[in-house]
Amino acid sequence: MAKKLVNPERLYDGTPFGMSQAVLDTESSLVFVSGQVDWDRQYQVSQNSVSGQFEAALENLRTALVAAGASVDSLLHLRLYVRGELEDHMESLAPILAKFLGSSRPAVTGIGVASLASKATLVEVEAVAKAD
Repeated sequence: MAKKLVNPERLYDGTPFGMSQAVLDTESSLVFVSGQVDWDRQYQVSQNSVSGQFEAALENLRTALVAAGASVDSLLHLRLYVRGELEDHMESLAPILAKFLGSSRPAVTGIGVASLASKATLVEVEAVAKAD
Protein backbone atom coordinates (compact mmCIF):
# COMPACT_ATOMS: atom_id res chain seq x y z
CA MET A 1 0.00 0.00 0.00
CA ALA A 2 1.23 3.47 -0.88
CA LYS A 3 -0.22 6.36 1.04
CA LYS A 4 -0.01 10.12 0.93
CA LEU A 5 -0.38 12.09 4.16
CA VAL A 6 -2.56 15.18 3.79
CA ASN A 7 -2.17 18.07 6.22
CA PRO A 8 -3.51 21.39 4.89
CA GLU A 9 -1.91 24.51 6.38
CA ARG A 10 -5.34 25.93 7.23
CA LEU A 11 -6.11 23.10 9.68
CA TYR A 12 -4.55 22.51 13.10
CA ASP A 13 -1.31 20.56 13.32
CA GLY A 14 -2.04 16.90 14.09
CA THR A 15 1.62 16.01 14.63
CA PRO A 16 1.44 16.20 18.45
CA PHE A 17 -1.36 13.62 18.29
CA GLY A 18 0.50 11.37 15.81
CA MET A 19 -2.12 11.92 13.11
CA SER A 20 -2.71 13.39 9.68
CA GLN A 21 -5.85 15.29 8.75
CA ALA A 22 -6.38 12.82 5.91
CA VAL A 23 -4.64 9.92 4.23
CA LEU A 24 -4.92 9.11 0.54
CA ASP A 25 -4.40 5.47 -0.43
CA THR A 26 -2.76 6.13 -3.79
CA GLU A 27 -3.54 2.65 -5.12
CA SER A 28 -7.29 2.73 -4.51
CA SER A 29 -7.70 6.55 -4.49
CA LEU A 30 -9.64 6.24 -1.23
CA VAL A 31 -9.35 9.22 1.11
CA PHE A 32 -9.75 8.67 4.84
CA VAL A 33 -10.40 11.94 6.68
CA SER A 34 -9.69 12.16 10.40
CA GLY A 35 -12.38 13.49 12.67
CA GLN A 36 -12.80 17.18 11.93
CA VAL A 37 -13.80 19.52 14.72
CA ASP A 38 -14.21 23.26 15.15
CA TRP A 39 -10.56 23.89 16.09
CA ASP A 40 -8.32 26.67 14.93
CA ARG A 41 -4.54 26.27 14.69
CA GLN A 42 -4.31 26.82 18.47
CA TYR A 43 -6.73 23.92 19.16
CA GLN A 44 -9.51 26.28 20.24
CA VAL A 45 -13.18 26.19 19.19
CA SER A 46 -14.65 29.23 17.48
CA GLN A 47 -18.33 28.45 18.10
CA ASN A 48 -20.18 27.56 21.31
CA SER A 49 -23.22 25.86 19.78
CA VAL A 50 -23.64 22.39 18.29
CA SER A 51 -24.89 23.81 14.99
CA GLY A 52 -22.10 26.41 14.81
CA GLN A 53 -19.44 23.81 15.51
CA PHE A 54 -21.05 21.46 12.99
CA GLU A 55 -20.81 24.07 10.23
CA ALA A 56 -17.17 24.79 11.13
CA ALA A 57 -16.29 21.08 11.24
CA LEU A 58 -17.90 20.56 7.82
CA GLU A 59 -15.82 23.40 6.36
CA ASN A 60 -12.69 21.80 7.83
CA LEU A 61 -13.81 18.52 6.26
CA ARG A 62 -14.15 20.27 2.89
CA THR A 63 -10.63 21.68 3.30
CA ALA A 64 -9.18 18.22 4.00
CA LEU A 65 -11.08 16.66 1.10
CA VAL A 66 -9.90 19.25 -1.41
CA ALA A 67 -6.30 18.98 -0.20
CA ALA A 68 -6.51 15.20 -0.77
CA GLY A 69 -7.87 15.60 -4.31
CA ALA A 70 -11.45 14.77 -3.37
CA SER A 71 -14.65 16.75 -2.88
CA VAL A 72 -18.02 16.68 -1.16
CA ASP A 73 -19.38 15.04 -4.31
CA SER A 74 -16.94 12.15 -3.92
CA LEU A 75 -17.88 11.36 -0.31
CA LEU A 76 -18.70 7.69 0.26
CA HIS A 77 -19.33 7.75 4.01
CA LEU A 78 -19.69 10.43 6.65
CA ARG A 79 -19.83 9.78 10.39
CA LEU A 80 -21.09 12.48 12.73
CA TYR A 81 -20.45 12.46 16.49
CA VAL A 82 -22.45 14.81 18.71
CA ARG A 83 -22.00 15.28 22.44
CA GLY A 84 -25.24 14.12 24.08
CA GLU A 85 -28.29 12.60 22.46
CA LEU A 86 -28.19 12.95 18.69
CA GLU A 87 -31.98 13.17 18.53
CA ASP A 88 -31.88 16.40 20.56
CA HIS A 89 -29.92 18.08 17.74
CA MET A 90 -31.33 16.53 14.57
CA GLU A 91 -33.77 19.35 13.87
CA SER A 92 -30.96 21.91 13.69
CA LEU A 93 -28.27 19.67 12.15
CA ALA A 94 -30.25 17.97 9.36
CA PRO A 95 -30.70 21.14 7.23
CA ILE A 96 -27.02 22.05 7.65
CA LEU A 97 -25.95 18.58 6.55
CA ALA A 98 -28.40 18.48 3.63
CA LYS A 99 -27.14 21.85 2.35
CA PHE A 100 -23.48 20.80 2.72
CA LEU A 101 -23.97 17.44 0.96
CA GLY A 102 -26.23 18.68 -1.81
CA SER A 103 -26.79 15.86 -4.27
CA SER A 104 -23.79 13.83 -3.02
CA ARG A 105 -25.94 11.58 -0.78
CA PRO A 106 -23.18 9.46 0.88
CA ALA A 107 -23.87 6.87 3.56
CA VAL A 108 -24.20 8.75 6.87
CA THR A 109 -24.00 7.56 10.46
CA GLY A 110 -24.82 9.76 13.45
CA ILE A 111 -23.72 8.88 16.97
CA GLY A 112 -24.35 10.58 20.31
CA VAL A 113 -21.29 10.44 22.59
CA ALA A 114 -20.29 11.43 26.11
CA SER A 115 -17.08 13.25 25.18
CA LEU A 116 -14.96 14.39 22.25
CA ALA A 117 -11.52 15.92 21.58
CA SER A 118 -11.83 18.60 24.28
CA LYS A 119 -14.39 19.74 26.85
CA ALA A 120 -15.42 22.56 24.51
CA THR A 121 -15.79 20.28 21.47
CA LEU A 122 -19.43 19.42 20.78
CA VAL A 123 -19.28 17.92 17.26
CA GLU A 124 -16.84 15.82 15.22
CA VAL A 125 -17.16 14.62 11.62
CA GLU A 126 -15.07 11.94 9.87
CA ALA A 127 -15.36 10.69 6.32
CA VAL A 128 -14.26 8.38 3.54
CA ALA A 129 -14.18 9.62 -0.04
CA LYS A 130 -12.72 8.71 -3.41
CA ALA A 131 -10.17 11.10 -4.89
CA ASP A 132 -11.48 12.75 -8.07
